[in-house]
Amino acid sequence: MNSPKGFATRAIHHAYDPQQNEGALTPPLHLTSTFAFETAEAGGEMFAGERQGHIYSRISNPTCDLLESRIATLEGAEAGLALSSGMGAITAVLWTLLSPGDEVIVDKTLYGCTFAFMRHGLEKWGVTITHVDMTDPENLRAVISEQTRVVYFETPANPNMRLVDIAATAAIAHEAGAQVVVDNTYATPFLTRPIELGADLVVHSATKYLGGHGDVVAGLVAGTTEQITEIRLVGMKDMTGAVMAPFNAMLILRGLKTLSLRMERHCVSAQIAADYLQNHPSVRAVHFPGLESFAQHALATRQMSKPGAMIAFEVDGGMAAGVEFMNNLNMIQRAVSLGDAETLIQHPASMTHSTYTPEERAEHGISDGLIRLSVGLEDVADIIADLDQALPRPLHHAAE
Repeated sequence: MNSPKGFATRAIHHAYDPQQNEGALTPPLHLTSTFAFETAEAGGEMFAGERQGHIYSRISNPTCDLLESRIATLEGAEAGLALSSGMGAITAVLWTLLSPGDEVIVDKTLYGCTFAFMRHGLEKWGVTITHVDMTDPENLRAVISEQTRVVYFETPANPNMRLVDIAATAAIAHEAGAQVVVDNTYATPFLTRPIELGADLVVHSATKYLGGHGDVVAGLVAGTTEQITEIRLVGMKDMTGAVMAPFNAMLILRGLKTLSLRMERHCVSAQIAADYLQNHPSVRAVHFPGLESFAQHALATRQMSKPGAMIAFEVDGGMAAGVEFMNNLNMIQRAVSLGDAETLIQHPASMTHSTYTPEERAEHGISDGLIRLSVGLEDVADIIADLDQALPRPLHHAAE
């Protein structure tokens, strides 16, 4: 019996044989909207679900199909689904799983657009959204009910790096008959595989680390074959139309080939940057799973193979000092998104999480002075040098 192939090997080779494709080492790009049927009967059987095959690229496409197979094997899932964006993935999943009268329990911290969809989208259609501090799984146990259909969270959470114990949370959710959906964008399957820890479905903004080059917008879902089929035919095909273009699938496939190498470098550099920030006299707080001072460091060590490359921190002087610091940066780019080769920095309260009111941000742990840093692939000495020249100096240092 052959032993399972390693992560990087599967990311490069899984489900593709060049000899079945004219010897082409790189998988073909299938730029077609529709597919011809061998016979009328064959077409009818495909529409009836009695025969495998492609009908129309709004449902499936060979290039997207290969990407779906790869994300499934990397996440330890049965099947995958490619969509046009991370929000396309999230909305397709939740429109499929939920009905009016159902409840979704979510963590206190969510990406701004996810928060907006939950609170200002699903609620309009009779779905109850309940926020719970999931850093303690017992808080979930205290509120979960017969109406709870989905437990949804990010770990680490965007932007403040809170972690959720996937295994403990999934056990409580499943006792109540709820499904667990985890946004694994920050960690990627290279660091954390939620399905192996008990989650039912994993969603990604593949725009980020999976693509890795800042040149594509895409989303992915992984789960059981039954779940993915339903999401494909309901949430994607009928409800959202959030279909991934084959060219975008090709770009994500390219990104997956170097994912393990990139994540190794991202994580090493982020640890160095977090250590530097923690020891800087003008930095008030640093939230990074790789720091022993991080409140959930033990959980991070248990649940993540490495700490990732996202850092949240606060500069003394609050929002005004943070804005001045960001404006003083030279190499590091002021931009939203993350997981690119370039180091990116942004201010969540005024950018990615501006969909929260000030009161909601305070309630959900997103302070006005919080800064989010996505550590890139530049030489780490240059990243540190740019941070160092931009950070404010304490008064006693300035006088020296």
